[in-house]
Amino acid sequence: MLDIKLVRTSPELVKENMRKKFQEDKLPLVDEVLELDAAFRASKARGDELRQQRNLISKEIGKLMGQGKKEEAEETKKKVQAIAGELQEMEEKEAQMSEEIRKRMLVIPNIIDSSVPIGRDDSENVELEKFGDPVVPDYEIPYHTDIMEKFSGIDLDSARKTSGNGFYYLMGDIARLHSAVLSYARDFMISKGFTYCIPPFMIRSDVVTGVMSFAEMENMMYKIEGEDLYLIGTSEHSMIGKFIDTILPEDALPQTLTSYSPCFRKEVGAHGIEERGVYRVHQFEKQEMIVVCKPEDSMAWYEKMWNYTVELFRSMDIPVRTLECCSGDLADLKVKSVDIEAWSPRQKKYFEVGSCSNLGDAQARRLGIRIKGKDGNYFAHTLNNTVVTPPRMLIAFLENNLQADGSVKIPQPLQMYMGGQSQIK
Repeated sequence: MLDIKLVRTSPELVKENMRKKFQEDKLPLVDEVLELDAAFRASKARGDELRQQRNLISKEIGKLMGQGKKEEAEETKKKVQAIAGELQEMEEKEAQMSEEIRKRMLVIPNIIDSSVPIGRDDSENVELEKFGDPVVPDYEIPYHTDIMEKFSGIDLDSARKTSGNGFYYLMGDIARLHSAVLSYARDFMISKGFTYCIPPFMIRSDVVTGVMSFAEMENMMYKIEGEDLYLIGTSEHSMIGKFIDTILPEDALPQTLTSYSPCFRKEVGAHGIEERGVYRVHQFEKQEMIVVCKPEDSMAWYEKMWNYTVELFRSMDIPVRTLECCSGDLADLKVKSVDIEAWSPRQKKYFEVGSCSNLGDAQARRLGIRIKGKDGNYFAHTLNNTVVTPPRMLIAFLENNLQADGSVKIPQPLQMYMGGQSQIK
């Protein structure tokens, strides 16, 4: 959410930002906010005048009573009552206007960084850098579920019976590999100085609206019937929510946390074959990292965070690349974002396995996350980044570590989490 002062002083900048994001349909919101804000402030000014009048008249009542002029005092009391009635009516209207302003401000997108490339959608994202050599072996790489089934490692049919499409049973060495990756990612991030955390897996609506846009919420979140609770789509939501309505001393920053959680997503819409299996599912597990920091430090943390993910994937012999997200591909709260994509030797192309985002002070404004500075309080900056999401990461892992004889190589960093195994066969 933007600072309303920015909308007041630079409405054209806000509108131009909408145009860069190809959200021309939102342009009227700026003028609506300005109109409502002007009316709200005028009402506040009138209210201050009335309160001043009421105080002066109230003093007169005391004088009149002291002089024994009860009738005059009673007439004067009627004036006070009339002012009180007008004030109550004004306050109710102000509350309505404030709510209408907030509704619109929540929909107005955050100002993107000047370095963000302009484009309509993810097809116009810009490749930044490749890490590792993408190899296509001279033997066939089967579809990922076929690899898993060879090791009796997945059961989709039973999951459809118990839960429907988009769910799975992982078993045996494949299930163990899934857990090994999460354990390795946890310890990897701890070694980088991050504090490990297991957060709540459900959050209230005020946290949901604090961490994401309405469009994202509609397409992602599962609502708990009869309760003000949502299943998290990623642990970043409850991790940022941890700081709701807090004032953090500067010397307590940055807050660097890495979290494990299951994640639940609607994943609305039909998808092609490459997004079946365990690529796009309703339930998965994830290791995440979040940072809460001073505004001047957020871009440096942004660079550090996505580099950690690259380092993790390369330690497991998986080639990756980074893509700068264009303006039209950025969710409304994001200032800047980069996708990490892993190489698929079967498809002979890269596919998304994670994303790192700098959200500026958007989440902090919505959730009331402030920093106590020498010259007063100010809003923090928040960032999040996927460390690893095993279901999708398993695809990359199995394809890149599959050997000619059908076995799967276990890179050295994972072996201690696999009971010393160097391969799955």
